[in-house]
Amino acid sequence: MKIRASQLNGCGGCLDMHTKEAAHAGEDVTRLLLVGAWRETTVFTEAERAALALTEHGTRLADGEGVPDAVWAEAAAHHDEEQLVALVALIASINAFNRLNVLVGQRGGAYVVGQFV
Repeated sequence: MKIRASQLNGCGGCLDMHTKEAAHAGEDVTRLLLVGAWRETTVFTEAERAALALTEHGTRLADGEGVPDAVWAEAAAHHDEEQLVALVALIASINAFNRLNVLVGQRGGAYVVGQFV
C-alpha cells in the first residue's frame, strides 16, 4: 500500500524508503517491481489486490470517484473490521507523508535501510 500510494503521488523519497525497507525485510523483488501493474499480474493474493484497489481509490481523490461500493465490498470480503481500520489509517498516513515529502522536495535515492527507526 505504501509503495503503490507513493507511486501514484510521485513521491521519490517514500518510494526509495519503502522499497528498500521491503526488500530488506525479505519481500520478493518481482512483487516489488510489479506493484504498479498489480492488476496485470499473478503475484498478489486476492486480499492484497483488494487492499491495492482500496489504496488507489483512497489516493486518487482528484478522480472524484471516491471509493466505490464494490471496492469496499471486496476489501471487506478479505479483511475484518480491525484490518480495514488499519488499512484506512495506513492509506491516509502514507498519503500525508507523500505530500509532505513532495512539498519539501525530499528526493529519492539516498535512503539507507533503518535510517528513521
